[in-house]
Amino acid sequence: MSWLHMMIFFPFIFAAFVPFLYKQFNPRIHTGWFVLFVPLCIFLYLSTFIHGISKGSTTLATIPWLPSLDINFTAYIDGLSLIFGLLIAGIGTLVILYSIYYMSKHHEELHSFYVYLLLFMGAMLGLVFSDNIFVLYVFWEITSVSSFLLIAYWYEREKSRYGAQKSMLITIFGGLAMLAGFIMLSMMTDTYSIREMLNNVDVIASHSLFIPAMILILIGAFTKSAQFPFSIWLPDAMEAPTPISAYLHSATMVKAGIYLVARFTPIFGGSAEWFWLVSGIGILTLLYGSFNAVKQTDLKALLAYSTISQLGLIMSLLGLGSASLYYGYGDESSMYAVAILAAIFHLVNHSTFKGCLFMVVGIIDHETGTRDIRRLGGLMHLMPISFTLTIIGSFAMAGIPPFNGFLSKEMFFTAVLNASNMNVFNMQSFGMLIPIIAWIASTFTFVYCMILVFKTFRGKNKLEKRAKNIHEAPIGMLVSPIILGSLVILIFFYPNIVSHYLLKPALLAILPMFAETELLDIKISAWHGWNAELFMTIGVIVFGTLLYITLRKWYRLYHFYPQAITLNNLYNLGLEKMESFSQSITKRYMTQFTRDYLVYIFTFIIFIIGGAIWLFDGISFEPSNDAPVNIYEGSLVVAMVISALTVLFSKSRLTSIVAVGALGFLVSFFFVLFRAPDLALTQLVVETVTTALFLLCFYHLPQLKKEMSRVRFKATNAFVSIGVGVIITIVALSANGNRLFESISDFYENSYEIAGAKNIVNAILVDFRGIDTMLEIVVLSIAGLGVYTLIKLRLSGRDKNEGAE
Repeated sequence: MSWLHMMIFFPFIFAAFVPFLYKQFNPRIHTGWFVLFVPLCIFLYLSTFIHGISKGSTTLATIPWLPSLDINFTAYIDGLSLIFGLLIAGIGTLVILYSIYYMSKHHEELHSFYVYLLLFMGAMLGLVFSDNIFVLYVFWEITSVSSFLLIAYWYEREKSRYGAQKSMLITIFGGLAMLAGFIMLSMMTDTYSIREMLNNVDVIASHSLFIPAMILILIGAFTKSAQFPFSIWLPDAMEAPTPISAYLHSATMVKAGIYLVARFTPIFGGSAEWFWLVSGIGILTLLYGSFNAVKQTDLKALLAYSTISQLGLIMSLLGLGSASLYYGYGDESSMYAVAILAAIFHLVNHSTFKGCLFMVVGIIDHETGTRDIRRLGGLMHLMPISFTLTIIGSFAMAGIPPFNGFLSKEMFFTAVLNASNMNVFNMQSFGMLIPIIAWIASTFTFVYCMILVFKTFRGKNKLEKRAKNIHEAPIGMLVSPIILGSLVILIFFYPNIVSHYLLKPALLAILPMFAETELLDIKISAWHGWNAELFMTIGVIVFGTLLYITLRKWYRLYHFYPQAITLNNLYNLGLEKMESFSQSITKRYMTQFTRDYLVYIFTFIIFIIGGAIWLFDGISFEPSNDAPVNIYEGSLVVAMVISALTVLFSKSRLTSIVAVGALGFLVSFFFVLFRAPDLALTQLVVETVTTALFLLCFYHLPQLKKEMSRVRFKATNAFVSIGVGVIITIVALSANGNRLFESISDFYENSYEIAGAKNIVNAILVDFRGIDTMLEIVVLSIAGLGVYTLIKLRLSGRDKNEGAE
């Protein structure tokens, strides 16, 4: 196993030791100090790849997993996976450091918290470094399960359980859709490797499954990255502890869908469908998130909708940039490729300023006991460091200099203006809508950023009774947001260092055709002259300020929207309808009657097996391969049929028991005819014992009533029984006439040479299928112990009752 694989498995391995560390050292030492070592080591290890990746090198390591299916765990590091890996490990380190001071070691189950967190971290690392699509899918679903556990960490709260369930249902649904898309991709390319699929882009584009595979994969990406209309799970996920929100919903989990779209852009990009779906859904999500963030009164809810908005911005940039693959190499292609660079840049910027803001909101909640904006205000003098960090994060998100968000926001405006000026995919006049929607959404972004800063820290203190107890957070809790806030400013002044070592290698991983072009020489700077992008920014600030000042006058517009048709209500209504429908279906077959259960089971057997045989023309009889049927064999069959019918139509239990025993004894005669004396002897013994047991039980059974003793003919029973018999007979005869392989009996005939057993049946049971036989004996032993225990309990209960009397 390579060091690269060890890095991915390290969080999983360490998670197994967390409960022991918690038991031994808590509360003397906070468990987080031990866990902090994991992401820090991973970050330092990944940092060693930065220089080589910036020079164009890549790293590949493979370990076998299911070699018979050609599924191996191939870990691959290039510019794109490296930048995600650094974010996962770097933000993870700061979040764990923050959680040490945020999560109480006396009142929280820290072992569960950190186990879930490490599982999620390892899953995210495996996701971004996997080259095999099915290994990627496994880690993808682990992120969904571990995030479910993290969101439901405070499981005693109903809202936590509800948010966890919603995120699980939506993201798992998307994951299953993505799996179907991956299967289609593997069918088109005959490979499971993403790198090898890049060499078959022409084959994929011309295949009939191109559009279905693309849509299914995008559904997986959109659900994970909270794109419209799947974005409803993210606000409810804010019920998780703030460190979880800062990690999952700003830097990692929600970025998994972004990674998926970026990774598959070289495969699907360049098509009109990919361009319109990714950029269109992204722009719509950007507007939806920013518009809804303004009306939120909970700080974390505001940040949740702002995250939705910012994810839509990044997604739209990836969609706009995919048009560069349509043009190939050229000036037009380079203009669109700038959008990809902007997407990666804003991905990094968003992780820094949003992680900082989540941590500050957690500090506010921790110190004041509330996140309700209506109850906050006047905290600027009480919490000056938190106020400063909020300004840095909020102004960066609003796209105001001198913060890194301004640079990537300007590049976003450049990308949407390029798209409107160029008639790509018959965009024509509709292209003007893109910069217009982008500008409107940016204006609302500015408004909710101002709300976050000034409604929280300025104005009258509404917590006057607690004002004396409110103070700045301890330095340990402030270290992580201070580091992130410092990065926000440093990236603004030194963006080209980040661009050279991280952004451009990631760009080449998405668009390798630009390896030798002038695009890699682009310098990111804050001043480009008095251009359209700058005027759009000035307009955002001016109109955004006016909207913020007049917020009370137009805020009531939100109340005019009918709540009955909101996405959340539609989701809840859908769950209720599905639950009621499933209950009605369940009541139809859960009748508590064995007869009804058997009817359903056997009916499905008839339709599924019979339908498959009919559709695939599987009926094929070859009488020439059959042995001749003698008269005494036919006589035995007739006698067996008579015995079976006697069981069905007998009005006496004693007669039915005798008929069942007779049927078993007749079967033993067949074993004698087929020269299997051991089986015949076993059958005789079993039938003798079971018949004796039936007769013993017969004595304790209640007497049959007259109406029960009558046998009523039911057409359903006749249809099902005859149908099953016909289907099984056809299957048996067709199997004999469709032998695809040599009979395995030849192998077992050598049982003496292979296993040293002269009896074939004994050799099969003891040697060839020894484990099966052992497990069957274990099951019987457990059942016997259960029966013995029940008898003992019944007898002891009876003795107690007699003693009481």
